Amino acid sequence: MADLNRVAKRMYNIHPNTMHLVVGEELDGTFTLESAEFFQTEFQAEGRREGDDAVYRFATTDDNDAVIVGRQQPGEDGWTMIGEVVSVERLDE
Repeated sequence: MADLNRVAKRMYNIHPNTMHLVVGEELDGTFTLESAEFFQTEFQAEGRREGDDAVYRFATTDDNDAVIVGRQQPGEDGWTMIGEVVSVERLDE
């Protein structure tokens, strides 16, 4: 069986606590995952960023090399791909 993606595993282990995520070069902030689960090696999660009304969806790529991120703004029907998670850090509360 293939290994779990290390970024996804870290996000899953921190959930439901808050975490600092860096997504590509464009986005970083404090996120809270409302749901997170693995289906064998595939990771899926959904959450929100502090100070933002959008919903964020996280999923591993088909080759399990990265965790990609989509964003849905309030009132939008679809999701916009915004990048891949570069780093994950637990925030102490």
